[in-house]
Amino acid sequence: MSSHIIVVEKKSDWKAHYPAMQVVTARDYLAQPDYFALKSAKVINLCRSYRYLSEGYYCSLLAEARHHKVLPSVRTLRDLSKKEIYSLDTESLDELLQKLVDKNKAAEASSNTKEVLICFGQCEIPTLKKLAEQIFATFACPLLKVEFRKLKEQGKWLIHSLRTVALNSLNEAQQSLFVESLNNYTLKKNAAKRAKHNYRYDLAILHNPAEEFAPSDNDALEKFIKIGRKLDIDVDLITKKDYSRLAEYDALFIRETTAIDHYTYRFAKKAESEGMVVIDDPDSILRCTNKVYLAELLRSLKVATPTTLILLKDSFQVATVEAAIPYPVVLKIPDGSFSRGVFKVGDAKELAEVAAKLFQDSDIILAQEYLYTSFDWRIGILNRKPIYACQYFMSNEHWQIVQHNTDDGTHNEGGFKPFAIQDVPKKVINTALKAAKPIGRGLYGVDLKQTEKGVVVIEVNDNPNIDDTVENGAIGDELYRIILKEFIRRIEKKNK
Repeated sequence: MSSHIIVVEKKSDWKAHYPAMQVVTARDYLAQPDYFALKSAKVINLCRSYRYLSEGYYCSLLAEARHHKVLPSVRTLRDLSKKEIYSLDTESLDELLQKLVDKNKAAEASSNTKEVLICFGQCEIPTLKKLAEQIFATFACPLLKVEFRKLKEQGKWLIHSLRTVALNSLNEAQQSLFVESLNNYTLKKNAAKRAKHNYRYDLAILHNPAEEFAPSDNDALEKFIKIGRKLDIDVDLITKKDYSRLAEYDALFIRETTAIDHYTYRFAKKAESEGMVVIDDPDSILRCTNKVYLAELLRSLKVATPTTLILLKDSFQVATVEAAIPYPVVLKIPDGSFSRGVFKVGDAKELAEVAAKLFQDSDIILAQEYLYTSFDWRIGILNRKPIYACQYFMSNEHWQIVQHNTDDGTHNEGGFKPFAIQDVPKKVINTALKAAKPIGRGLYGVDLKQTEKGVVVIEVNDNPNIDDTVENGAIGDELYRIILKEFIRRIEKKNK
């Protein structure tokens, strides 16, 4: 039997041929003391109406107050309440709809309107399967009726309206779709694994198995799973296809390289809107992934950095850079990672050429003083406390930690040396803490150099590397416990 609780307005709404699940009426869920005491329950609200201040609305509202995972959330109900609200989120869905129509002309309706029922992200039209999943990911509501309309002038299909559907209004064919989609939603492959032990909390780790420079290797991910369960946390590895199921978890840990125009940022935003604990949070991603922002922030805090100039495309002059920074000069795109998008130039001609190439993608780039050191410090910081330290050495005969070979697509990396926090120079630790403090209370990796001029900050990274035997080389599995215990602390703080 599923661990979900089904809430309906009348017991008769739940047909005899529907799956065997725990079904309660809205009135019982709202009033019976037993449901107040449930911890981390998963609730599917199938009331006939979700209008403001109705029983259906209160079921979702009080479920959130009780820290139950509820579908739909109050935020979703609010978004669906008025077209002027939800239409703000349908632009990308309209684009996907048109692509599917263009690809599958046979799926285009002969009339200019079409209605489709979506149950838990599934529909009966195979060509619209991807769209149905995306609509459910955007508006996580069990039953939705979507009306599509074709604009005669432009010949384009758009989402005209979204509205919730009452369970008791489904016909026989729709009931079959409902049963199938409900089973798929509640009896996913992880259900059997979870049933073996009722863990106190559920943590999702977002990762990409195909990512070349993933923030955590497979050994580290397995350690998070193993140690998490010892701490009574069920840790699941999820990928981008699990977006619609995110609200089932108590927390999200992003272990994939983040970017603003990327689904990692959407995952962080959704987790935050669902009231989940998320590391790293959207603000941290926004602040750390743009080096221009970081440069201004560190300058305002008087944190020591290499001499840095912000270069504007429309006013860029080689002479301006040469007057402030001696050659070689390092040029950076705002959102590069893992040594990508970083170039060292040795003269005016090279400076002009590389800058022109970078300005094709960004109106602003950075020029920075080149400071050679044989290694960079990385100080890992969580909740404004240092938790690990590591030296990363430059790649052999190269000026960066990672050397990307453009000819064959391979790369070379330098070595590393982990340190106990107490063995790191205090100036390095204090500078790292000062740089990371205004970013937030997330998990950050501060990159620094020790030079003759003193300790300088290169950048602050959200989502820093945690690879087994590397970053945890000095303290072993304790690093995983520190991070997981922080998730527990934050979950329990939210649940108070």
